[in-house]
Amino acid sequence: MNKHTLAGTESGWWFVCFAGRLWLPQGDIPRGAAQQFGLTGKLATPIGEWQGEVVWLIAEKMSSDMASPRVVASQDEGLFRLAGRGVQLAEFYRSHRYCGYCGTAMRHSSTEWACLCDHCHERYYPQIAPCIIVGIRRDDHILLAQHRRHSQNPLFTVLAGFVEVGETLEEAVAREVMEESHIKVRNIRYVSSQPWPFPHSLMMGFLADYDGGDIQVDPKELVSANWYHYNDLPLIPPGDTIARRLIEDTVVLCRQFDEDNH
Repeated sequence: MNKHTLAGTESGWWFVCFAGRLWLPQGDIPRGAAQQFGLTGKLATPIGEWQGEVVWLIAEKMSSDMASPRVVASQDEGLFRLAGRGVQLAEFYRSHRYCGYCGTAMRHSSTEWACLCDHCHERYYPQIAPCIIVGIRRDDHILLAQHRRHSQNPLFTVLAGFVEVGETLEEAVAREVMEESHIKVRNIRYVSSQPWPFPHSLMMGFLADYDGGDIQVDPKELVSANWYHYNDLPLIPPGDTIARRLIEDTVVLCRQFDEDNH
């Protein structure tokens, strides 16, 4: 899309992004005239609209207050999605300055999110990595695990992983569950999805039922995993995540199982 050199009078929301980080002065996304935030003269691209105002992307690192877009996730889902778009587009443009085939400097398309090579005429688009995430029920218990990335805090969540080349989403669910916990699942069904800009994922949520096996965790991925009764859960992810949605959906099914069998 077309870049715009800011005169200072432009107004809207300002997503200043670099290397997966978002500029959050005073902990918030800047909103107002460009000159209020010292953005005059910078290159900006409109990437959407929020609450009737233009959302601008500036792919540049600021000297301070660069933070994870996770901070925005708890404020509003729509704003978080736009922040994720900004972060991912900024990283796409940063990593596609030159053509991967011929090495020629590329330019940004004026009509779509793409980088164009005028030498060999290749066209590059932002890549999205599909990931599965799954809540697994065994009667009135849910499988929760502590991941290596959460080893510094006691957060437990459902299993997740990237989809591999040539496999369906359902196959990815079965494979990831087997690799990480050594159990089999059945009745795999889709629930919902969530764009997740860490760094450029699309999380696709599923529910599944236990089908056999004993838990044996993959120590490279998990610290621990266990079955938890729906009334006795450890610390779980916040409500703005698809992981929490899957846990809550599974808890409903666990409670229903309990009611049907007592």
